[in-house]
Amino acid sequence: MFNDQQQNIAQRMNTRNDVSIEEWKDWKWQIRHQIKDVERVAQLLDITFPPDMLSRLKETTEKFPLSITPYYLSLIDTDEWQNDPVFLQSVPSPSELIIDKWDIEDPLDEDKDQPVSAVTHRYPDRVLLLVSNVCSMYCRHCTRKRKVGDHDYIPDRSTIEEGLDYIRKTPVVRDVLLSGGDPFMLPDDYLDWILTELDAIKHVEVVRIGTRTPVVLPYRITSDLVAMLKKHQPLWINTHFNHPREFTESSCESLRMLADAGFPLGNQTVLLAGVNDCPRIMRTLMHKLVMNRVRPYYLYQCDLSEGLSHFRTPVGKGIEIIESLIGHTSGFCVPTYVIDAPGGGGKIPVMPQYLISWSTNKVILRNYEGLITTYQEPDSYEAIVCDRKCGECALQLKLEGAREDNAVGIHKLLVDFDETIALVPENNERHDRRNT
Repeated sequence: MFNDQQQNIAQRMNTRNDVSIEEWKDWKWQIRHQIKDVERVAQLLDITFPPDMLSRLKETTEKFPLSITPYYLSLIDTDEWQNDPVFLQSVPSPSELIIDKWDIEDPLDEDKDQPVSAVTHRYPDRVLLLVSNVCSMYCRHCTRKRKVGDHDYIPDRSTIEEGLDYIRKTPVVRDVLLSGGDPFMLPDDYLDWILTELDAIKHVEVVRIGTRTPVVLPYRITSDLVAMLKKHQPLWINTHFNHPREFTESSCESLRMLADAGFPLGNQTVLLAGVNDCPRIMRTLMHKLVMNRVRPYYLYQCDLSEGLSHFRTPVGKGIEIIESLIGHTSGFCVPTYVIDAPGGGGKIPVMPQYLISWSTNKVILRNYEGLITTYQEPDSYEAIVCDRKCGECALQLKLEGAREDNAVGIHKLLVDFDETIALVPENNERHDRRNT
């Protein structure tokens, strides 16, 4: 059933006033009816932008395009739209036109770490494969604002194949993250092809997909999509909830479908001034995530991308939020707070300090309450000096998983995983004759 806000928006979008709930929940219908101008936003929400603000909003969208799904637009509280967290993340702000002197077009130097156009190879054993530049919604805090809406950056099949070939030729790569844009904006069969190609690369151990569709377009998580994804395990899926208001019946259903299909789910939240820079909001967000079987993964400090200065908080605000979580809620509810280092330095954890001091035999620690305690170091610990002579190492270096099928004797005949049907004594004359 429609809620009131959805009903109002659906009616204003269609002069026939006959948009069905089936159409509304069709993700392709949502994409066809993306809202891409601020006048349309005002009309559908039945709000009025002051003339000077409207002019500035139009100017903003000329530099940083606007695109919102009707679904996500329907989450906005029209009585408090100026401060609504959904509005702030989806509707342009004139503040985006303020480019501070420290703002950077490509703050993470992703373009400089591209051995081929579709791949960013920053960390030793993993790469980012950019498979799409299309999103169902253009988040106002996007770190890749330089690429959003630019059709020149949409990779074609040959570009993706070039990226796949780089991965094939780079055996150190064991982890591939599909990103963009949003990989779930690709057709099922095209995404299936990419995943199939990755499955065939023996040194790729795990594939991850970063998507915001469960937040802004939950109807994209269809039974057909899930069935296709299940063919490609192990597959990890990370999403991007920033505020408790983004949890709806539909978003929770999309997460349920993914979790029930066996995919490990994670979440990457961006710390945004005026949206979620509050310990109570963050704790509620983390609790809603784990209730839906989503593990909080990262809390990002907002990047130094152009036009994001109004979203940035001091790092101290992030530390305060982490302090409000550690010890005050379950450990798996606490994300790692990171700064994605300008200049391509990668993610740097920035966490509260719990190790106060240490000496030869003792470390001094404090807990979340402020309790200060000690931990006694071992009196005698002889470290094994690694000389790279693994064959002579005293540690157990059997790195493969333990065998479960190492059954012997009668037990070997009883287990189902072993196909042995008889045990033949050594030097059995009859079997010896067979071998002559």
